[in-house]
Amino acid sequence: MQAGLDHLPQSKQRELADVVRILFEEFEIAHARGNADWNRKGRIFKIVLYGSYGRGDWVDDPVGGYQSDYDILVVVNYERLTEFEHWSAAEDRLMREVTISHTLTAPVSFIVHSLKDVNAQLERGRPFFIDIVEQGIALYEADGFEFAQPRNLPREDARVEAQKHFEEWFPSAQTFLQNAKDNTDRERPKEAVFLMHQATERLYHCTLLVMSLYSPKSHRLNFLRSQCEQIAPALAEAWPRDDKFSRRCFELLRLAYVNSRYSPHYKISPEELNWIGERVAVLEGLVEKICRDHIAALDGAHISDRNATDGN
Repeated sequence: MQAGLDHLPQSKQRELADVVRILFEEFEIAHARGNADWNRKGRIFKIVLYGSYGRGDWVDDPVGGYQSDYDILVVVNYERLTEFEHWSAAEDRLMREVTISHTLTAPVSFIVHSLKDVNAQLERGRPFFIDIVEQGIALYEADGFEFAQPRNLPREDARVEAQKHFEEWFPSAQTFLQNAKDNTDRERPKEAVFLMHQATERLYHCTLLVMSLYSPKSHRLNFLRSQCEQIAPALAEAWPRDDKFSRRCFELLRLAYVNSRYSPHYKISPEELNWIGERVAVLEGLVEKICRDHIAALDGAHISDRNATDGN
């Protein structure tokens, strides 16, 4: 991993120190009541900054509505500690630090994996985890728990796997989007927007799986959007951020996963629903092009490599 945070302003370095502190505090609170052996002996091995803040190409444009997240990998010692229930309080607290107390100037998106799983991903040549190891910056590391040596995944293997992910996830997203259109025509707005959320979620998972052979287990559209736009910046075109109406519509879509199904207070106008449907359709087209181009590039590179080998 890379060393140091000297490429970041002092204010950002202080914020990341606060993020580490909060993660540890909430981890300790979450496990103070546990009696199981894996709970009592639970440990954080590493906290790694990756993504745009790790690379140094972050964007901070609150006026224009675009801000890079602090992307964090938390590495723990037991697989059971990666489940969301152990980290929901930390996620809520970090969100409050951004939206209420304003002590953090950027949202925090963190994923949690066991060291065993990360090392297995590295040994399988998963690009997402290899990039973290090569470009990430350790905000905390316990001694004696090293990452495995990454394996170079053959391009043909990557292409086959990427194609498989595309053939599974992209048609699934299209089905949900068609069902959303059907419910819009039937004037069932809550069902329609929920299905649009599901289509969007699947399009983002499709992108991540095709491009990096990994996608986090998450329903949070703002998190998935951030992760996707880092590896495929063209996807930002799907969601305009420069006006209040556009931002409100994305927020309605984000909230639809729970609120459109269970909250009697969730409301969405025909104008908002139609706009969301149009933007999901734009996202669909962008995802299809990006994924097909990536698979074709892997195929082309594989053919070139094979021809070079044959020529020798």
